[in-house]
Amino acid sequence: MNLEDHTTYRFFQNLGKLFFAFASVDNNVREEEVKAVQQLVRKYWLDEDIINTISKRDAEDAVLKTFDWLCKDNDYNAEACYDSFVSFKKQNESFFTDSINSLILKTVGKIAASFSGQNKSELILLAKLNIELKKD
Repeated sequence: MNLEDHTTYRFFQNLGKLFFAFASVDNNVREEEVKAVQQLVRKYWLDEDIINTISKRDAEDAVLKTFDWLCKDNDYNAEACYDSFVSFKKQNESFFTDSINSLILKTVGKIAASFSGQNKSELILLAKLNIELKKD
């Protein structure tokens, strides 16, 4: 795997971390949220224009396996995963175009709403992410 492929793969892993942060911000990942992540990744994130250097299967695996692993491992919380995503973003700004940022916000909004609407913790995290994605 060359450097560009590796960075793209890490981008998708970090999406898995971000999606976990939104699903777990209330300290409980529900089955509805897991299903929402699976469906949303397949619906929005496997477009060739987004993936560009790795296969659809690798992109899907990077997001979903990271998300699943975090759901099973109790060592990481929403804040740590969010912070890891932000750190990746700051080091790889070129991935974060306006269209990607919009898709990220759309996806996490749907994850947050997948179980009985958005709660206060999710709204706060969504606002924080919105601000972060608007930074240059």
